[in-house]
Amino acid sequence: MYEFLKYELQDGVCTITFNRPDFYNAFNDGISYEFQDALKSAGKDPEVRVVVITGEGKAFSSGQDLKSARDEDDKMFYNSLEKRYNPIIRAMRKLPKPIIARLNGVAAGAGCSLALAADMIVAAESSKMIEVFINIGLVPDSGSSFFLPNLVGYQKAFELCAMGTKITAQEAYELGIVNKVVKDDELDSAVKSYTDYFAKAPTKSIGMIKKMLNKAATSSLDDMLEYEKYSQQIAGTSEDYKEGKKAFLEKRTPEFKGN
Repeated sequence: MYEFLKYELQDGVCTITFNRPDFYNAFNDGISYEFQDALKSAGKDPEVRVVVITGEGKAFSSGQDLKSARDEDDKMFYNSLEKRYNPIIRAMRKLPKPIIARLNGVAAGAGCSLALAADMIVAAESSKMIEVFINIGLVPDSGSSFFLPNLVGYQKAFELCAMGTKITAQEAYELGIVNKVVKDDELDSAVKSYTDYFAKAPTKSIGMIKKMLNKAATSSLDDMLEYEKYSQQIAGTSEDYKEGKKAFLEKRTPEFKGN
């Protein structure tokens, strides 16, 4: 289906794997546009209840493939972000389904940003994250300047971005960036414990929770109280709510269908 990605769907779980292992899954034009398309497909497919993004081989993603950069383009950086990375980040945050980053190795530069844009991160203990931009005289992009300070506060975000400090999976966990750290050979089972839950969860409500929390980052309390009222009315008319209420009254486990 794709040249630079693997796209698999099984039991409600869509796994998108960056597949340039010989280049540490660095992003060129091809993988960028394929990933945009894969996210659209996952969003439209009602069979998809949860998305996992990960990398083939030793790396999650080393970020932009510098060898493929078009230095002759005077607006290379602007155009690259406008057409390639920013649409990816927006698509990830707007996808009405949970996204889990399966951090199997280094996530550097834009690769780090992609991990941060996920809703949850499950990391192998050998994996590392680094805002590597400063090492070549650049600034963070692809959402890192938004996600990091919201996660760790200004001072720590400044250090990570301005000094290019590499952090281990355990350090990322302690900073509140990563949800769970496990031994490398336990990564798949750890991710599965989350996907098993989300594949049977009320997907419509999960998508609305995601939208609410994203909105809250730039909204006032009054704004969110109004938005909660609006969202709860929608959730309260869903089929999953009807099933959840019925199951509660019947003292059984609900069977959510995601709608």
